[in-house]
Amino acid sequence: MSDRLPGFSTLAVHAGAQPDPTTGARATPIYQTTSFVFNDADHAASLFGLQAFGNIYTRIGNPTNAVLEERVAALEGGTAALAVASGHAAQVVVLQQLLQPGDEFIAARKLYGGSINQFTHAFKSFGWNVVWADPDDTASFERAVTPRTKAIFIESIANPGGSITDIEAISTVARKASVPLIVDNTLASPYLIRPIDHGADIVVHSLTKFLGGHGNSLGGIIVDAGTFDWSTGGKYPMLSEPRPEYHGIRLQETFGNFAFAIACRVLGLRDLGPALSPFNAFLILTGIETLPLRMQKHCDNAKAIAEFLASHPAVASVSYAGLASDKYNQLARKYAPKGAGAVFTFSLKGGYDAGVSLVEKLQLFSHLANVGDTRSLVIHPASTTHSQLDDAAKIRSGAGPDVVRLSIGIEDKEDLIADLEQALSA
Repeated sequence: MSDRLPGFSTLAVHAGAQPDPTTGARATPIYQTTSFVFNDADHAASLFGLQAFGNIYTRIGNPTNAVLEERVAALEGGTAALAVASGHAAQVVVLQQLLQPGDEFIAARKLYGGSINQFTHAFKSFGWNVVWADPDDTASFERAVTPRTKAIFIESIANPGGSITDIEAISTVARKASVPLIVDNTLASPYLIRPIDHGADIVVHSLTKFLGGHGNSLGGIIVDAGTFDWSTGGKYPMLSEPRPEYHGIRLQETFGNFAFAIACRVLGLRDLGPALSPFNAFLILTGIETLPLRMQKHCDNAKAIAEFLASHPAVASVSYAGLASDKYNQLARKYAPKGAGAVFTFSLKGGYDAGVSLVEKLQLFSHLANVGDTRSLVIHPASTTHSQLDDAAKIRSGAGPDVVRLSIGIEDKEDLIADLEQALSA
């Protein structure tokens, strides 16, 4: 191939992959093995001591997973990536490298309900403290910064409401505070938004959603932008200080602009153990090959359905950044010009009971707790994904009692609109 930089669709098919050198297989093989044979004792010692790259044990790395990691890193414009068992696992592994007991991180209030629960409750047992900020008020992030702040966490497109976050503005706050900006890019995928281009230092995904795209495999991934100086003020000893388990290696000094991805692998994945199955990696790789085609169809369908709902007499409001009237439309035009995503919410005039009733009457939409499938999905967040929150927190996160969340698939839009029409009429 020439020196030209491959386009997004080409990278989605080819990045990280080569024909298998032994068999000539064109599709990436599933290396369904726990462990790998060493050449000799010196080779084994060099691998365990981080003196050489190679395969040791599938909990730490696997050739199938490596193709997935290289592909997503290429699509996101990062230096390296690490695949793990789920999006939640990615968040744990990332923050383990950054936070010590008693440290804080700032998070946008508009997040997936599972992340809100994880940050508020599960992370307390690690001594990690979350401080909430309003993604619509950049100054609230600045006000939340303290000497214990070690990171800022946002979603590019927020779940469930589909609001667009001003990544560049919050990145400026992170730079001023000398902390990394972590962006969950699950709902956008790199096809719509590349957060690293707008100042993100770390990107995470639930691979389960749009990247895999078919509702058949759990997975998560961490992408290192290679942009942050981990020696800053001694804040990040996991990366800047000698690691006793690796004979005193300083990870930033040794690995440079992909040190964070290495830390996540050799300090996080190795010891916490949320390894991604090679079979899941294979399925997700297959899904990524059609990501550009699927995401455009998702977005085109979503816009048409949002427009239909906005004009329906039973609907009180629609929250979709792709609508010209939406408060986030200008941010959508800036960050996601190809489409505002496929996940959004709308409110029914009948309130909580109407939302539950609608979900039960839909026939083509599947009622389940997932997004990013080829199939269209529906859920009532207040009674499910955000049910652990009190009423005020539900409303702040965009999951009020009258709200229904849709994840629009790639079916014919006319069929989806007809299903919504019959359910709303009933």
